[in-house]
Amino acid sequence: MVFLSRQEHFNAAHKLYNPNWSEEKNIEVFGPCANANWHGHNFEMIVTVKGEPDPDTGFVVDLKKLSILIKKEIVDKVDHKNLNLDVDFMKGKMASTENLVIEFWKILTNKLPTITSSAQLHCIKLYETPRNYVEYYG
Repeated sequence: MVFLSRQEHFNAAHKLYNPNWSEEKNIEVFGPCANANWHGHNFEMIVTVKGEPDPDTGFVVDLKKLSILIKKEIVDKVDHKNLNLDVDFMKGKMASTENLVIEFWKILTNKLPTITSSAQLHCIKLYETPRNYVEYYG
């Protein structure tokens, strides 16, 4: 089994805020992330697929096709956007990095078969900051 990864980048704003809580509780739990005027991140996303190399190409998946897929289905929809307001697949969800990576997984799981017949999604690692990231394995 070979694991192949592609890294992509996007910038986005969000606010962590539970409308069922008081302003005080939101600030207590989320701190500056509950800022009424939002805040932003320079996200780094690493998508890892797994599979056996194709005998004709030697590829698990064509990285150019994987990059195009990630950009079209995810990056173009979140880059320089407000995750709470502008991103359809985040409507009604807390715009945490954890929820974001789960939604990315759903999208890529459904779209990956359009570029490969054998590779499978293995992991998405999403860095919110250089020190804070989540990993999701589906």
